[in-house]
Amino acid sequence: MIPAPGDALVQNAFPSSPSFIRHRTQQDLDLAPTLTIGSRGSQLALIQSNFVRRLLQQQFSSLRIEVEAIKTRGDSTKGSLRDTGAQGVFTGEIETALLDARIDLAVHSLKDLPTRFHDDLTLVATPVREDVRDVLVSREDRDLAGLPQGALIGTGSLRRQAQLLSLRPDLRFTCIRGNIDTRMRNTREGGCDAVVLAAAGLHRLEQHGEISAYLETREMLPAAGQAALGLQMRRDHPLLSWVESVNHPPTFAAVAAERSLLKHLGGGCRAPIAAWGRQVGKSILLEGLVARPDGTDLVRAASSTGPEAAHRLGAEVASKLRRLGADAILQDPAVRIP
Repeated sequence: MIPAPGDALVQNAFPSSPSFIRHRTQQDLDLAPTLTIGSRGSQLALIQSNFVRRLLQQQFSSLRIEVEAIKTRGDSTKGSLRDTGAQGVFTGEIETALLDARIDLAVHSLKDLPTRFHDDLTLVATPVREDVRDVLVSREDRDLAGLPQGALIGTGSLRRQAQLLSLRPDLRFTCIRGNIDTRMRNTREGGCDAVVLAAAGLHRLEQHGEISAYLETREMLPAAGQAALGLQMRRDHPLLSWVESVNHPPTFAAVAAERSLLKHLGGGCRAPIAAWGRQVGKSILLEGLVARPDGTDLVRAASSTGPEAAHRLGAEVASKLRRLGADAILQDPAVRIP
C-alpha cells in the first residue's frame, strides 16, 4: 500500500489521516469499514487519488482508506500509444483489480477511461472539475503567437496537433511521452520549442509557474473528460452510495454528454475528437469538434439540453458532426487507430 503523501492540492482542506487514527481506539479501527483505492503510481495520479481519499474522509470520518498503486500497460509501453491500437491502456489493469475485488474504488483521469467497460462496473461519481484548458510550456516562455516560425511542438495528441495547425500551419510536431516533469524537461533541454499539457495536471501539481500560456477553448477545445476525475466501482459494492456523496452533478452531466458524443462517433481518447460540456444556466451546453491531423478540415457543432438528457445531447451533437463530414475525417488512414 502507498501511504498518503502530503497532498499539496488539499493538505490544508482536511485533517490528515494519521491524526484521525491517533484519536481512535484499536477496537474502533477493527470495526471501521475499509476502502482501498486503486491508482496509477505517478505523482499526479497519487495526488488525485489522495484528493478523493480526503473528500471521502471529510464525509465519513470512520472510513479507513488506503491507496494502492497499480502499474498499467500504458505506464510500461514505449513510444507512441497510437501505435498500440488499444483502448484503456491506462485503466485496464486497474479495472481488473476492481473486478477481482483487490481494490474497492478506482480513481481515473476520466479522459483515459474508455466509454465502454465491463457491465459489472459503473462510473459512480465525478468530483468538481478542474480547469479544462490546455496550456503551452515553452522554452523561452512564449505564447502561441510568439513561437518562432516552424517551431517544434511536443505532443502525442492528434486533437492538439490538428487544432494548433489550424491556427499555425507552420508548426512541426514530435511525439513525446512520459510524466509531466519529463515532458517539460524535454523542452528545457532543447528537445522541442514547447509542449502542450493539460492545465489541470499542472494545477494539481501546484506548478502554475511553469505555464507559458493558456490556450483558450476557442483556440483549443479539450478532450472528452479532460480535467475530470472518474470514480469507478463494482455495481454491487456496499459502499457505493458513500462514494456517490462526493459527486458534483454539473460535472457528472457535462462529462456524460462528452463521453456520449465520443461513443456515438466511435472514437477513443487518442482520436482527433474534442468535446466540452458545461452548465449554462439550467442547461448543459455541449460543443464538439472533429479534425484532420493536418488542421485543414475541422468540423464543429453544438447544442444544449437539460442535465437529465446528457446522453441524448451527446448523440445529438455527434449526429450534427456526422452531417458535417466527421465520418469521412475519422475514416482517413492518417486518423484511424488500427
